[in-house]
Amino acid sequence: MTETKFTLPESAIPERWYNIQADMPNAPQPVLHPGTGQPVGPDDLAPLFPMELILQEVSQDAEIPIPEPIRDIYRLWRPTPVYRAHRLEAELGTGSHIYYKYEGVSPAGSHKPNTAVAQAYYVKQDGRARISTETGAGQWGSALALASCLFGLACKVYMVKISYEQKPYRRSMMETWGAEVVPSPSEDTQAGRSIRAEHPDSPGSLGIAISEAVEDAASREDTAYSLGSVLNHVLTHQTVIGQEALAQMEQAGEFPDLVVGCVGGGSNFAGLSFPFLREKIAGKEIEVLACEPAACPTLTRGPFAYDFGDTGQLTPLVPMHTLGHDFVPAPIHAGGLRYHGMAPLVSQLVLDGLIRAEAYTQSDVFASAVRFARSEGIIPAPEAAHAVHGVVQAAAAADEAGEQRTILFNLSGHGHFDLGAYDAYLAGKLEDVALADEEIERALEAIEALPKPTARVS
Repeated sequence: MTETKFTLPESAIPERWYNIQADMPNAPQPVLHPGTGQPVGPDDLAPLFPMELILQEVSQDAEIPIPEPIRDIYRLWRPTPVYRAHRLEAELGTGSHIYYKYEGVSPAGSHKPNTAVAQAYYVKQDGRARISTETGAGQWGSALALASCLFGLACKVYMVKISYEQKPYRRSMMETWGAEVVPSPSEDTQAGRSIRAEHPDSPGSLGIAISEAVEDAASREDTAYSLGSVLNHVLTHQTVIGQEALAQMEQAGEFPDLVVGCVGGGSNFAGLSFPFLREKIAGKEIEVLACEPAACPTLTRGPFAYDFGDTGQLTPLVPMHTLGHDFVPAPIHAGGLRYHGMAPLVSQLVLDGLIRAEAYTQSDVFASAVRFARSEGIIPAPEAAHAVHGVVQAAAAADEAGEQRTILFNLSGHGHFDLGAYDAYLAGKLEDVALADEEIERALEAIEALPKPTARVS
């Protein structure tokens, strides 16, 4: 039997982030100012973000140097291991070789600190003392609370209400690192108060929580806004994952022909897949699969359109696959995937045929997560379990076709704070949500009047 774990020394932590914008066949369409309809400029974003992050957002450089203070904190958990899933392969009876990059070894238990540490560093360098943000399942909020703590910044987290109630220990984690956490929609912002007045029992959504965090940051000069996914610079920071994985697959003596990740806003998926997509764009034969929840099927059922990133329409207009900014997904347990939109970079790469997407029901996802836990020993976060299910499906399809595939996926976080969801699954109480076409049509009416993307052909 070949090795199980492939590790790298600290000296192998990447020195640069990879920016896929330099290699894309079609550049993403510009982000627009909702008032003027014109592309946003640095001055429009300066009240919310440090200038260095704004420059990274629009950079066309293939590589962006990682400052040494960031790499120094990365050393707490990076490089992360790649595992050959021998026991899962045996459980599935598959002839395919399955590998996973495990990001759950970070202090916050997920991939999110890769960008949280970077963003907190730039906020500190910019002379600001405080960060506001939103979080769904709490993984992003936990990561930013950790990063803020390490850089001596105050942190305010608007946590989607249903996740706040389902995952109380995520809140405890954030508060242990010094963050202030409130359930969203809250009474602390005008956006939150408006939603509560109209929908007193709202479970919340990432779109609502983003509105609150943006309003918070825009109202205070000492505060920057921080986002855990979707934006170009966030996805770029995550590419340390894929860069390490390239070296580790070389250690293993194999190269994946299928790369898999779960998608909500796109950060962990991009982190693993973008360095491999660089190889694909250069001519390598690789399939890249994005796995999303059927209850929030942004890539598989949402059109590509300009839309607001938040429910309160405070953000610029973003070109992305979307279900409409006022879409409130069902309260599934994969809270980090309950977002109405998708990263513009991922959306464009789907349009260009470089990525394909599938959507799964949560009962199927948890069935695969339990098989993984009982074979590999690690309990996946519900979000990452979507990638696990995608791999299980892909391995079965390969076997049926008489093929042997080499599959690599991102196990982007552990499920230690998600055991309530596993309780519900094991007790047979998980409900699958079949999203009606009428609900999508209703949500999309809200973007009818917005500008339309330009039609492009690769």
